[in-house]
Amino acid sequence: MNQSDIHLLDLPNEMLIAILRKLSNIDVLHSLIGITNYRLYTLAKANVFTNTLNFVTTSSTGVCCSINESVLSQFCTDILPRISHSVKCLILEPLSMERILLATYYSNLTKLKLFNFGQEIILRYFTGKNSIYSSMN
Repeated sequence: MNQSDIHLLDLPNEMLIAILRKLSNIDVLHSLIGITNYRLYTLAKANVFTNTLNFVTTSSTGVCCSINESVLSQFCTDILPRISHSVKCLILEPLSMERILLATYYSNLTKLKLFNFGQEIILRYFTGKNSIYSSMN
């Protein structure tokens, strides 16, 4: 067989999933959800890529930060509504948390991991108070 005759889509699904698992779930979903190739679209929607979504990235200095704004927008408007029923765990940081949580209804969400949340942010989201001092007045 000539090497030029071998294409990525000639591989069995198990091998494609093994290759895609080398990427982050966010990258797989962002790259493949909504494309016209039904086979890749279906693979991307598999539970292995949709059960846990980590929206926290780590910079080269080790600091946690939010994902790219255009990627986040695509997730909130297009991707999350398509896969929300499969999402069981979300890993979020303060800058994108509200947009992601309000993007759709997560009927099977059982775990929420929060990173880089200070006391003021926790108070604002979970008690409705804007700061630690407002509760003292």
